[in-house]
Amino acid sequence: MSTVNKRPLLTLVLLLCLAVVSGLSFLYLGMDFGALFSGDAGSQMAAYAGNFLRPDVSPIHLGAIGRGVLETLAMSLIGTLLAALAGLLLALPAAGRNGAALRLAARFLLNALRSIPELVWAALMVLAAGLGPNAGTLALALHTAGVLGRLFAEALENTPSAPAEALRLAGSGRFAAFSYATLPLVWPQLVAYTLYRWENNIRMAAVLGFVGAGGLGQMLYIHLSLFQEAQAATVIAAMLVLVLGVDSLSGWGRQRWVRA
Repeated sequence: MSTVNKRPLLTLVLLLCLAVVSGLSFLYLGMDFGALFSGDAGSQMAAYAGNFLRPDVSPIHLGAIGRGVLETLAMSLIGTLLAALAGLLLALPAAGRNGAALRLAARFLLNALRSIPELVWAALMVLAAGLGPNAGTLALALHTAGVLGRLFAEALENTPSAPAEALRLAGSGRFAAFSYATLPLVWPQLVAYTLYRWENNIRMAAVLGFVGAGGLGQMLYIHLSLFQEAQAATVIAAMLVLVLGVDSLSGWGRQRWVRA
């Protein structure tokens, strides 16, 4: 039997295996979808969802949301800035510019930082720094430093080394050669990566509050815990507006600075 004739059979076997695994997963989890449509479950879900359609727009609540928006925005900005600085410092040895030993050590550290999710970092930082935005800022900075450091290192590896070598042969130091020959070539990529991670950190900063890291996420967690749907709906709307605004600002910045 030729390879072409075997492909439909292999595809059928893979689909059957996927169906069996999916069925076993439902049985193992014990999911009962019938409960969603039995009794008064539908009316309860409709009533619960209906409470979200009447958001709380009182001045006191809107003022608290405004402070939460500023706190979330500050967490994402400071966390991304610290991560960009730390990522650039780690990217230099990770790109192999300081020997093989430092390259392996820097890459191991970057992999360790980015392999731990932000929520886990936030839980650890809450234990270390206490509840509040400080824990969220440190969590974002640690995880994002690993991500940006890896991206920066790959950008540096793909940058031509001839301009920096020419400056060093002319008597320039390592720092000057990097600043005037390598950095201008890779700067648009670094800015694009940083702005993209800032967009992600805005979304994540709004979630880290569920583990006590401050911001809009902490407000949402409190209102949902107290079954205050109207107040929670306003917080969710504020999150949506904040994320859309930051996405638009980041996109405009990439078009203005990076492409130019």
